[in-house]
Amino acid sequence: MTGRKRALLVALVGALSALLPALALSGFTVDDALITARYAHHLARGLGYRFNADGPVTDGVTPLGWAFVLAPFASGGPLAALAAAKALGVVAWTLAAGALALAVDRTSGRRARFAALLLLPASAPLGAWSAAGMETGVVAALGALAVALPALGRALAGAACAGVAAALRPELLPFALVVALSTQAAPRREGEGEAGSEAPPRPARPAWGRALAALTLAGLPFVAVAAARLAVFGRAAPLSALAKAPDAALGARYALACFLLTGPAALVAPLAWRALPAWPRGLLAAVAVHFLAVAAAGGDWMPLSRLVVPALPAVVLAAAHVASVADARATALRIALALAGQLFVMVRVGPTAARVGGERLRVVEELRGALAGAEVVAALDIGWLGAATGATLVDLAGVTDPAIAALPGGHTTKRIPGALLDARKVDALVLLLAEGQALASPWTASRFARGVEQHLARLPGAGEAFAPVAVSGVPHLRYVVLRRTGDAGAGAAPR
Repeated sequence: MTGRKRALLVALVGALSALLPALALSGFTVDDALITARYAHHLARGLGYRFNADGPVTDGVTPLGWAFVLAPFASGGPLAALAAAKALGVVAWTLAAGALALAVDRTSGRRARFAALLLLPASAPLGAWSAAGMETGVVAALGALAVALPALGRALAGAACAGVAAALRPELLPFALVVALSTQAAPRREGEGEAGSEAPPRPARPAWGRALAALTLAGLPFVAVAAARLAVFGRAAPLSALAKAPDAALGARYALACFLLTGPAALVAPLAWRALPAWPRGLLAAVAVHFLAVAAAGGDWMPLSRLVVPALPAVVLAAAHVASVADARATALRIALALAGQLFVMVRVGPTAARVGGERLRVVEELRGALAGAEVVAALDIGWLGAATGATLVDLAGVTDPAIAALPGGHTTKRIPGALLDARKVDALVLLLAEGQALASPWTASRFARGVEQHLARLPGAGEAFAPVAVSGVPHLRYVVLRRTGDAGAGAAPR
């Protein structure tokens, strides 16, 4: 088999290892994906970068620029933008996984190195998030290229990919910088600067110059995005950082759970650290730094380890390097330990995750009629609402609303004053019932899922101001639509 055919076969194995779980979990999504989709839809309509069609321009999408990528596909509405985002994520991750497999192949001549590729099809986080409709699939692809390209002799290209990833996801900046610095120890491209080649060898750039160039490529996109935010929105950090204040304890628990379930913990077992070259040591350092950054950021409320997904390709490549220097039995044990956590998540969470998208769409269809005629709707989960109604939405989490983001509390525990509902002329509320709870009579006695919703239900006069008109029938997503009394449909019986 020629070298080119072999490389194609290896890349195909890597791509299929990524594609199959992505297709199996393609039904997964989260509510925030439809927030970006609504921004993209308004861009496509020529209304500008805004969540509400007649509202202000706000910084409601953490990966600045992602909505513009989706805009060409969003003229049909938020759901069309979501479909495009899901396809882009899967395609990007699949192609990048092919490059990652080539990098694994280059680690050594030992067959054991390919055991690391087993981590790809077993990873529910990689499969689900590549197809979720968030930016995560593209960022995971960039994370894979950031570590694969240096292994293939393209150190600066890898540093640039790491930089773009950090521009889209700010918590990736430490990871990007460590990867960029570590690329100086990655293998050089074959024939680069060799005497006897047809073209005269170019003078070698000093090591400090190469390192500076890599660090610049890794850090400059992040700085550019922060400067753009500062100029347009008055703050360098994304609005979500204000709406969702970091919680150190939650962040530490989140990072530890992800560390145990996504594979990196298996590499901590005694390994021949001294036998590892500097490049794979840098990969392990980058992964460790990223988990610390995720902990410092306060973790995440979304399932399936979203914030650590972009670093998982580095885990795969590091595992291949470890397998190249370790005893075969130790390699088998490490891979088994890594797969145990991943398969647990795949079996335990995978089937539920695959149903999420269909359930969200069912809620949209069930409650679309109950929302008809509403002009201003307040809710905590505004993504699916943006697909169900064109009304102005009041974001009770503050993710798209700077005034609410600045209120005390986390994004699910904001102390929303009752006067705000009146000031914003809210004529409909959408609240989520707690797991296993039914709508009580009066509705204010119901138990709701999050602190914001429970607080609103206990506001003086809430029971007289709003009346329930519909309840979704989807288990785990029992949303109650309440219309202001006197409005059309406010006295209808809940479904």
